[in-house]
Amino acid sequence: MRVHEKKEKGECGMTARILDGTKIRDAIFGELKDEVAILASTGIRPGLAAVLVGKNPASEIYVKSKIAACQQLGMGSGLIAPAASASTAELLAIVEDLNRDNDTDGILIQLPLPGQVDTKRVLEAVDPAKDVDGFHPVNLGRLVSGRPGLVACTPAGCMEILRRNEIAIEGANAVVLGRSDIVGKPMALLLMHANATVTICHSKTKDLAEVVRRADIVVAAMGKAGFVEADWIRAGAAVIDVGTNRVTDAREAERLFRNFPARLEKFRAKGNALVGDVHPDAVNVAGAITPVPGGVGPMTITMLMSNTVKAARMRRAKAIPRTISAGGPASSGGR
Repeated sequence: MRVHEKKEKGECGMTARILDGTKIRDAIFGELKDEVAILASTGIRPGLAAVLVGKNPASEIYVKSKIAACQQLGMGSGLIAPAASASTAELLAIVEDLNRDNDTDGILIQLPLPGQVDTKRVLEAVDPAKDVDGFHPVNLGRLVSGRPGLVACTPAGCMEILRRNEIAIEGANAVVLGRSDIVGKPMALLLMHANATVTICHSKTKDLAEVVRRADIVVAAMGKAGFVEADWIRAGAAVIDVGTNRVTDAREAERLFRNFPARLEKFRAKGNALVGDVHPDAVNVAGAITPVPGGVGPMTITMLMSNTVKAARMRRAKAIPRTISAGGPASSGGR
C-alpha cells in the first residue's frame, strides 16, 4: 500500500490516507471520453435511457446527474417519465420498447418505484445485455461464475478505488458488512475473484467486532450511521465506507463528531450532516479510508457510465475495432 498519498488530518492522533473517489471519477471519465470518441468513429454512440416514475425529488436529482454525466462524456441519453400512477403493465411495455431499441445500450430503472408496481418484475424484464445497474439475476449469475457481464455499480466502484490506490487485494482478509443483492453480495464476489479471503457479516454475526478486527480490508454497507467503531478497525487496514447517512439528531452528532470540532460546528449551523457507516474516528486508526461524502458516492455514477460503454461494446462487438473491444475501465471492475 502506498503511504505518500493525500492524508486527512484527524483532530487526534494519527491520520489515514484518503481514498478520494472524486479524483478517480475524473480519471475514469477521461478514459471513457477517449473510448466514446473511438466508438463514435465506428458509428457507435453509447446510449443510456432512464425511466423515472413520478415526481420523487431525490430521484429527479439522481437522474439529472446521470444524464448530465452522459452529456459530459458525449454519450446519448433519454428520459422516460411515466406518471406516479403507472402500473406494472405500463412499465413492462416501456422496458420492452427499450429492449428493442438498438440506440439504447443501457436501461436504468430509477428506484424506488411506486408501491403499486412490482419492482422485481420490472427489473427482471430488462434485457441483461442492457442491465447497466447489474441487478438482473443473469448478470448476478455471471458474476458468481466468473463470466463476463455487467456488475453492480457501487461494488464495481469500490474495486476501482482499491485497485487504483494499489491496495493489495490478493491474499488479504476482507470483511464485508452487509449482504444485500445490490452491494454486499456482489462486493464479496468481486473480492473473492480478486483472490481475497472474504467474510460476509450481517445482523446475526456473532462477535462482529472481533471479526472486523482481523480484516485487512473492511467494506461497510449496512446503512447505519457510525455503526463500525474505530476500535473495530485493525491499525493500517483499508476501509471502504459505502454508507451515506444523514444525521439530524444533536446527541448522535455529538457521539460521531466529538473529536472533530469543525464538523460538529458545521452540523450545528446546518442542523444535519452526512456520515458513513464507519465512525469518523476510524481516520485515526485505518491506513486508508474513503471519505463521506466524496468517496464511494462519485464512483457509483462513474461505473454506471462505464457499464453503459461496456454494454455498447459487448452488444456490438463485431463492429468495434479489436483495439478497444475488451479494454477500458468498464472491464476492470469485474473479475
